[in-house]
Amino acid sequence: MFEGDIMEKVFVSTPGGSYPILIEKGFEGLAEAVESAVDKKSTAIVISDSNVAPIYGAVVVKELEKVFENVSVFSFEAGEKSKHLDTVRDIYTFMLDKKADRSTVVFGLGGGVCGDMAGFAAATFMRGVSFIQIPTTLLSQVDSSVGGKVGVDFNGVKNIVGAFYQPKLVYINTDTLITLPEREFNAGMAEVIKYGPIFSPDVYSFVQNNKEKIKNGELSAIVEIIKDCCKIKAAVVNEDEKESGLREILNFGHTIGHAVETLKGFLLIHGECVAIGMAAAMKISADKGYIDKKEVTKLEQILKFFDLPVRVTGLDEEDIYKTLFLDKKARNSKIGFVLIENIGTPLRTKELTEEEIRNGIRYILSEE
Repeated sequence: MFEGDIMEKVFVSTPGGSYPILIEKGFEGLAEAVESAVDKKSTAIVISDSNVAPIYGAVVVKELEKVFENVSVFSFEAGEKSKHLDTVRDIYTFMLDKKADRSTVVFGLGGGVCGDMAGFAAATFMRGVSFIQIPTTLLSQVDSSVGGKVGVDFNGVKNIVGAFYQPKLVYINTDTLITLPEREFNAGMAEVIKYGPIFSPDVYSFVQNNKEKIKNGELSAIVEIIKDCCKIKAAVVNEDEKESGLREILNFGHTIGHAVETLKGFLLIHGECVAIGMAAAMKISADKGYIDKKEVTKLEQILKFFDLPVRVTGLDEEDIYKTLFLDKKARNSKIGFVLIENIGTPLRTKELTEEEIRNGIRYILSEE
């Protein structure tokens, strides 16, 4: 399994574009992969952040210089608070300064924030230039880099401005996880764990049975979860590219999670908020009799094993409830939720009562 440069390859095929996800160990295969993925290769613009660029910027530039005549790096201050249109404007300015044109390829080198903004800039600059994802966090490798959802936050509302814009390639270098802070790794595990209740009991069992190996950074276990999650995400996106149906299941934990993330001023990172949101959604599912209460406990135990929160303090029930209506999944004052009927069987609904939703909110505000 680990012989050769490429450990694993997964394909995404949508109306908006088909592309490979390459899971490799190192950046040595990047130039060849890019060569195969894009036709016009005059200028490369690498969008990264202040955490990632100092570590991986030079080695990525060295690889890309094998393919492109000109390679430039734009770096912004790391963190969700940079994920807004002012930063995108700075990216546009940088691209114009570097004489970017329609043959330019934009690379997102970093986590979810970086990939979302780089993708949005690529989607909108000259009405669209080629885009390649190089995700460096677990969360971005198993989720946000795949599927073409790109965008920014606006007026404090998460991801409310954006587009569906598929990359030409997703290049995952597992070595980048070595330098990933433990908190960021654990946040990525929230998105890994998410795939169990909504799609795959096998993934859920694998994480449960290999949690120590994963937490200790055992490569084979980590490659397995990245591969499986990418396969699931690809299967869902292949069927529903623009989130008009099946793809909505990927929002499990995100409805309340996004509200918490916004109201906490992004002091809690995305995966932590998803964990809290999943706890709420599982509790609502149990309250409606879809699942046994022991499944709520089981989910919370694996989340807590990876040091993820399942409760939140310092927030008000009313504020959370009102913020739910700002979510882009809300329709006609109806809030979209993903619940769980059985492990591996999700239920999409906009028919929860206000009291059912508030009970879920009260649960995550309660003491354990």
